[in-house]
This record gives sequence, C-alpha cells and structure tokens, in this order.
Amino acid sequence: MHFFDKRAPTVPGAPVLHPDALADDYLAFQRRIGTQRCVVVQPSAYGTNNEVMLAGMQTLGSNARGVAVVSADVSDSELQRLHSLGVRGVRFNLVQAGAISIEKAKLLSPRLKEMGWHIQFYMPGERLVEAYELLASLPSPIVFDHMARIPLEQGTAHPSYAALRRLLDKGNAWVKLSGAYLSSKQGPLYPDASRLAREIAKTAPERVVWASDWPHATEKEKPDDAILFDLLSEWVPDEAARHRVLVTNPAVLYDFPNS
Repeated sequence: MHFFDKRAPTVPGAPVLHPDALADDYLAFQRRIGTQRCVVVQPSAYGTNNEVMLAGMQTLGSNARGVAVVSADVSDSELQRLHSLGVRGVRFNLVQAGAISIEKAKLLSPRLKEMGWHIQFYMPGERLVEAYELLASLPSPIVFDHMARIPLEQGTAHPSYAALRRLLDKGNAWVKLSGAYLSSKQGPLYPDASRLAREIAKTAPERVVWASDWPHATEKEKPDDAILFDLLSEWVPDEAARHRVLVTNPAVLYDFPNS
C-alpha cells in the first residue's frame, strides 16, 4: 500500500498523484478488512524522498515495514538508517517514470543481499522476458508486483509467464497477488486475473504474498477493498495456504516476527 500527503513536494511530472491517504485512513481500512501488519511502498510521486512513507510507518509502529526508492549510489549510512526504521526493500518502477533504471539493480543487489533486503520490480510483463538474464543474475531476492503484470489475454500461455516460472524455480523470486484491476476490465471479480493468480499461488505457495494496493492511486473509480480481499479465498482456497500467504510468507520476506 502507499501513503500520500499533499504537503510533501513531488518530483517534476509526477506520474501518479492522489489526495491525502495517511496512516489514520489506513487504520480505518485495516479495521474494515481485519489485517494488522502492512508493507508501505514508496510512490514514484516523491522520488527518493521517502519521508511520507517513513512518517506513516512511524505512526503504524512495529506492524509496518517499508519498500523505499533510493538512488544507485545511496550511502551505506542511509541504507542503515532506513533499515533501522523498518525498510526491507527497494522499489524499481518500470511502468511509470521512476527514479532508477533496471540496469542499476546490478549495482544495488549485492548490497541489499547483505542487509537481507529485496528488490521489488513493477514492470510490464513483456519486459520480464527481455530482462530475464539480468533478473536471474541478481543475488538479492526479487519481488514482482501485481502478479508480474502478465498480459491477461494470454495468461499462462504468454512467454512472460514462462520466464516468471523459471525465476520462481530458481528459488530467489517472489510474487505479489495484487492489482487485479490494473490489467483486467472484468471487475469486480476479475475472472481473468483470478485464473492467473490461482496458477501463481499453486506454482510457488511459499513465495507469494497478498497486497491491497490501497489507496488504488491509479484508479478514478475505486474498487471495493472488501471484495478485493475476499478474492484471495478464491485464489488460494485452502485455509492453511492462505495463512502462509498472509502471515508466514510476509514474515520471511519482510522480517516480521513470525507469530
């Protein structure tokens, strides 16, 4: 999920802006769907200034972790500061104009591995195919946002799904079951996205996590958060497997206490 604060400066030409979405708003969201932990992801609107994210995390306390945006030459001291504040990953946004290119991942990945961090990629599924060798070479864990944005028209028949499977089989990749509405026009239940989500969950049950993508900054008409959450029961019908997706897997990936 993401925080937005109109008081914070944005980068020139910020690709996605949103009205205020702050910690108290998110706590109301959590009361509705019943979650306790969360992972705050830095929006591209603020570039490498992670302070809106960090302020929200501070309000949420130890139940929050963060995925930051940093420059390729970020100092060790800044990474340590972010770590002490709960950050456990770095975001590369390759769909919208981001602060860093995919080639910089080679520079950052070894440093992040030492810290127990991962790199989160938000990228078009087609790019996954062309970037496969680079992605496969990274030593740190990698996380694909929004079901790796596999084109839903072809779904598991698309070459990007085969590339994703190869990366999952290597044991270093994770996938977020989220963002069904980003590629599907078949709301509110998104049957095409649901088919893909079920296959991903069966393929790597120990390396998938769920995300709300609150406050759905790309969407003019907001999806119903309760419906989105309930879809997970369809994507992962086994209760023990859902517990893994919602509790056990995030504890590993984001360094939450495993309880």
